[in-house]
Amino acid sequence: MRILLCLCLGLWGCSLYSQNKETLYDFTDLPQSLMLNPGAEVNFKYHAGVPFLSQIHFNVGFRGASVYDVFADDGRDINDKIENTINRLGSQDYFTLTQQLDLINFGWRSKKDPNLYYSAGLYQELDLIVYFPKDFAVLAYQGNQDFINVPFRFSNISATGELLTVFHFGYNKKVNKKLTFGARAKLYSSIFNFRSTKNRGTFTTIETPQGNNIYQHVISDADVSVQTAGYASLREIESEDNSDGASQVLNKFLGRAFLGGNLGIGVDMGFSYKIDEQWTLTGSMTDLGMIFYTKDVETYRARGNFAFEGLETPITDDNGQDILDELEEAIPIDTLNTSYAALRPLKLNSSIKYSFNRYDDGSCNCADPPYQDAFGLQVFTQFRPKRPQYAASLFYYKRLSNFLRGKVTYTVDDYSFKNIGLLLSTHIDKINFYISANNLLEYSNLADARGASIQLGFNVIM
Repeated sequence: MRILLCLCLGLWGCSLYSQNKETLYDFTDLPQSLMLNPGAEVNFKYHAGVPFLSQIHFNVGFRGASVYDVFADDGRDINDKIENTINRLGSQDYFTLTQQLDLINFGWRSKKDPNLYYSAGLYQELDLIVYFPKDFAVLAYQGNQDFINVPFRFSNISATGELLTVFHFGYNKKVNKKLTFGARAKLYSSIFNFRSTKNRGTFTTIETPQGNNIYQHVISDADVSVQTAGYASLREIESEDNSDGASQVLNKFLGRAFLGGNLGIGVDMGFSYKIDEQWTLTGSMTDLGMIFYTKDVETYRARGNFAFEGLETPITDDNGQDILDELEEAIPIDTLNTSYAALRPLKLNSSIKYSFNRYDDGSCNCADPPYQDAFGLQVFTQFRPKRPQYAASLFYYKRLSNFLRGKVTYTVDDYSFKNIGLLLSTHIDKINFYISANNLLEYSNLADARGASIQLGFNVIM
């Protein structure tokens, strides 16, 4: 069990975190900024992302500890380091993983109304969050001897995961000189989903009146469930004795990715408002939507109460199987095929920006030439099962030349108070390449890093 916890803590330190893209938000030189704010200002005639390369996005990080805390070669005993890490982590700490890949992304300006810009495309997304099960990590590593009459809560168990593709179509309109508004319709096609939230109940060890190291172990009001969509058919493939199982799984995934899976709908909305010539306020709401799981659905649910008496350790070599049989009879695991629906993780962005130092070399066809410099503040919120995640960023934008633009950010979030980010975007004729990374100060020792992020892409912009 200790080896398993050690591996889990190692994976925890290699996790990926929330979908905040502070360097890319309101970076209007790039069409990808429309995915974060459909109401961003757009000054190009059309764009086309290079298929599978227009946006590759990874975030790596951890809230609460790092790989270095457990595996550092510092002379300390690894068991002490594991125990210290478990004690430091709380049930509000979490492991999250997010990844996105643009498959197709393109946009064009309306010929009938030059104030209208349309965009569309398809991207793949992976989103996972697992909260640290504090109570049961302590129980597994330290046992219950020192926790008599202390309840271990099943509510600590909370996790969701989703692999899906998203078809989208966006509308961006410059309403007047001050206001630009945009909206994006989304069609979700789920490939695989699981979720285990709102669990309840406790496990408590109580000293009995008889004393003499005789205890009662009580599972009270337990209600724990895991909902899955897309798993049952994969399990059937695994159980079959065949040589083409991998190709069958791949075919299933491809079918679900292209509208053959569980479907859902969503919307993004956003705006940009020029307070005056130099001050701009923006705001956006993305992934306001829901997926309806009706195909290939299985829910595993355990409910009930159970109590048994024994010594300090609830299950021994002598009584283990008998107690497990009694437990299964008292709290059976039911398999249900009930449909369910789940909200997408809603994300909110907002920023205020001051621009200065106009830059006009004659290459821009826009009515107002762009500014060479800007600085401002951006805030981000993402809603999660237990509580929202927050971040705030100070940023500085610089148009270094007609072919090179950059942005530097300083972000405070759940993971770090020293998150420095950088985005560079090159524009050579119609070809654009951009690359962005954050938590740059921690790259010298990634094992001790709380986070690291990178995103890059290629576009044709005119």
